[in-house]
Amino acid sequence: MKKTALGLLAAAIGLSALAGCSGNTNPGTTGGDTIKIGVAAELSGAVATYGTDISHGAQMAVDEINAAGGIKGKQIELVTYDTKSDPAQATTMATKLMTQDKVVAVVGPATSGSFMATIPVANANKVPVVSGSATADAATVDANGNVQPFAFRTCVSDSFQGSAAATFARQTLGAKTAVIYMDNSSDYGKGLAKTFNDAFTAAGGTIVDTQSYVAGDTDFNAALTKIAGEQFDVLYIPGYYQEGGLIIKAARGMGINQPVLGADGFDSPTLLELGGAQALNNVYFTNHYSSLSQDPKVQAFQAAFKAKYGADPSGFNAMGYDTMNFIADAINRATSIDGQSIADAMAATKDFSAVTGMITVDAHHNAIKDIVVIKLKDGVQDSATTVSPTA
Repeated sequence: MKKTALGLLAAAIGLSALAGCSGNTNPGTTGGDTIKIGVAAELSGAVATYGTDISHGAQMAVDEINAAGGIKGKQIELVTYDTKSDPAQATTMATKLMTQDKVVAVVGPATSGSFMATIPVANANKVPVVSGSATADAATVDANGNVQPFAFRTCVSDSFQGSAAATFARQTLGAKTAVIYMDNSSDYGKGLAKTFNDAFTAAGGTIVDTQSYVAGDTDFNAALTKIAGEQFDVLYIPGYYQEGGLIIKAARGMGINQPVLGADGFDSPTLLELGGAQALNNVYFTNHYSSLSQDPKVQAFQAAFKAKYGADPSGFNAMGYDTMNFIADAINRATSIDGQSIADAMAATKDFSAVTGMITVDAHHNAIKDIVVIKLKDGVQDSATTVSPTA
């Protein structure tokens, strides 16, 4: 159990910064008194709940840090733009943040495709971009597997999510056979499907069938009819909540009552709206955070978030909060307030205590941390099982 209370991180950043303030007037600061940090998030469009939640979490972190004295004696000024859930718009907004607003770092976007679209802009302008939910394996490396110097994430990769789901299916659920029904229109869905397939078969399981859909589909009857005729123990649906909720509801209506597994793309209240409480039983998904955690830091975060926003936080709220604090911690440790120095500090991060777990950054700018498998009962979190990277 981590013993650090919620406000201690912000206070430590602010107090240590005040003690070491050197009056830095690097181009990344505005008027000598503020530090500009950007948020490029999906505030509208197909995955608006992700970006909105990330943005709210980031804003809460900024408010706490500023109240505690800021970073190096400077207040954070948050500049937020809507990417409209579109990679092209994400590129445009990242360019605006870096070239016009002169931010020193950017939170987001939330989804892998949009995040990856901003990386060339980040590299060209030497401004780090950090996502709390871009899980695609390729999100922080180029086509040759070399690390992208200004791309970071505070979440785990799809490889870990997919393998964790496969391990959970084999060891905890006792599944010997599985069907994959994947989102074939996203790197996210395809990456998760491949990793689950590889890990499940490597553990002695058999993939009975693989079906696919594309984002925006609403009629899944043909594929589900075929799946209903198969003999299998678990159904894996790597994709987002919009289709996931509809698929699960339709599957249950066709008598497919086997356990359903998904990934962090299920983490949205809209999943319950689309799927309905009755269908969302015996459903599990991998995620970065669970509200069921008894960690005092998680409990304090939940209480503070509810007091601020009037609602319980989602995993994406927590990731937005952690991502902003991760950036603030790097700025505090950086030798100067500029993109290169901040990126260097991010790359050197070790054992950073966050709400979603202890974060250490590896050579490819991935977060090495635990993940949880959440069980839903009537569409509500009922239990959570922690899976470690070494498990």
